[in-house]
Order: sequence, then structure tokens, then C-alpha cells
Amino acid sequence: MTNLSGHATPHFVPARARPGITIMRAFMMLAALLLTPSVACADPPKLAVFDFELIDTSLPGEFYGSRPEEARLLRISEQLRKELADSGKFQVLDIAPVRDAARLANLQACGGCDLKLAEQLGAELEITGMVQKVSNLIINLNIYLRDVKTGAMITAASADMRGNTDDAWTRTMSYLIRNRLLAPNYGKPE
Repeated sequence: MTNLSGHATPHFVPARARPGITIMRAFMMLAALLLTPSVACADPPKLAVFDFELIDTSLPGEFYGSRPEEARLLRISEQLRKELADSGKFQVLDIAPVRDAARLANLQACGGCDLKLAEQLGAELEITGMVQKVSNLIINLNIYLRDVKTGAMITAASADMRGNTDDAWTRTMSYLIRNRLLAPNYGKPE
């Protein structure tokens, strides 16, 4: 056997770093994730969604009343609550404890009583809404989202509908939910 120890000088060649996740890197990443506060873990804001109100200035409403529209108001109010709750972006509160007081007030012109009612429920945000019926062909749906603590308007969404049918009301509400309330920055340009 040949002795080569005298012919070569010993030296160390650093090992090449291997790509991929080592156990130490995995522990460091896990520690960083655990120590970083996460917005995703925060509870969604508590939201009070009040029943929509109707302003009926139409001739048929003057003569015959607004019974079909009153039923539609309840339907779209429930639709809004359900879709916002299902989205996971909001914790929709039950408004039953203040529903009667809200129905007796004109929430759009009561000087902030809507904010007081929402505060009683423990809400951080609140939605009021209004449908204005000019005729069976000209109807406008409005949604107002406010910060309960400051009273500041976060967003207002509005859409016109042509036709006074259950389907038209439902589609218009779906449009506003999808393209405004659940859209990034509430559908406003940044």
C-alpha cells in the first residue's frame, strides 16, 4: 500500500449548501410565524345589518300601498345578512333586541340613532339601507356602511334597477354585495 500522506497537503473543502428546507430552517420559520401577529387570526368585525327602509313616491304606492315592496325589503335585508356572514369577512349580529326601535325610527334621518342602536348590540360596523321607488320602472337601492365608534361613513353603495320584481331586487342586492361590500377597498379605486 502506498503512503500518500507526505505528497498532499491537507485542506478542507466546504460542503456545498443544499437547496431545500433543513430542520433548522423549518424551526426558524415556524418560530417566526408564531411570533408574528397575524391579521388572519383576528376575529372579523362585528356588524349590525338593519332592515332596509322604503321611500315610495310612486303613484301606485300612493293609491295601493307598498305591500309587495315591504316583503322585498325583508327579503333583501336577510339576503345581505346571510351573504356577508357566509363570506367570513364579518361577524353579523342578531338585531332582534333593537329591531322594534329601529323600525320606529327613520334610520337615514334620526341624527345617529342607528349608531346608538348598533352600539347597544356591541357592533363595530353597521349597515343601513334604503330603497327609493319612483315608479315600477325606476327603483334605487342604497347601502351605507359606517364605523360605529366614529360614525364615519366607510362606504356608500347604490344601484338602480329597472323593474319591480323579486328577481330584480335580489340580483341588484347580489351585485352590490359582490362588487362593493365584499370587493377589495369596497369597490372604490385605490
